[in-house]
Amino acid sequence: MSSKATPKQKTEKDAQGFSEAEKSAMKARAQEMKAEAKASKNRAEGERALLEAIAQMVDTDQMLAQRIHELVTQNAPQLFPKTWYGMPAYANQDGKVICFFQAAGKFNVRYATFGFQPDAVLDEGNLWATSFALLSIGEQEEAQIRQLVQKAIGK
Repeated sequence: MSSKATPKQKTEKDAQGFSEAEKSAMKARAQEMKAEAKASKNRAEGERALLEAIAQMVDTDQMLAQRIHELVTQNAPQLFPKTWYGMPAYANQDGKVICFFQAAGKFNVRYATFGFQPDAVLDEGNLWATSFALLSIGEQEEAQIRQLVQKAIGK
């Protein structure tokens, strides 16, 4: 039996492809990778790109992303600010993303997300959270974010 897709299968696969938001994120990531190669871990350039990304967000996302930026830079100054798929992110000295913010408006979902990548040291037994929904950031959420960021970098 041939493993080639029939014209009908190919059409169905194409119809189930990436959304416009996903395509946009992938294009943003390709541009980021080119910029990263040129900047070579340039903190100022990374922060400029991150702040530009925040400035383009809608009000609620913008406020959340700005507060996340403040909390991460205060609690993990060794992380490099950058964008990752067009969203604010923070990488270690090896360039690996440790944590990131995803705006609700980016994919038209009801909440923003603050997430962690596998290089973050959040391990707790056999099960732990790597992503957190955000609707607002008050004192309790700030304390939790501080704790998560410090744990992620091994403090």
